[in-house]
Amino acid sequence: MSIPQVPVTDVHDQAVVLDVREQDEWDAGHAPGAVHIPLAELPSRLDELPDTDAAALAVVCRSGGRSSRAVAWLSQQGFDVTNLAGGMRAWQGAGKPLVADAGAGSATVK
Repeated sequence: MSIPQVPVTDVHDQAVVLDVREQDEWDAGHAPGAVHIPLAELPSRLDELPDTDAAALAVVCRSGGRSSRAVAWLSQQGFDVTNLAGGMRAWQGAGKPLVADAGAGSATVK
């Protein structure tokens, strides 16, 4: 199965993305407006997936491995999803905004 990919440059800075990283990674820095559902919790939290209407939902992790697995599984469930190529490392490398949860210090991809 081919995993659909979207380059980070094609994702708007404020786009809703699904972040499947672990809590500590999320706390360190994430895309503004992202929805956080760790990969292991995804099957039980499908009702929390954001509705993007116009475009496929971009799924992201640190570098693309976990999000690729999430995209493959979600696609089989009938969801319109795509993998954010290069993950949050590519997001940060492209100079896109990051926010950190209170008390986590400066935002950085972990």
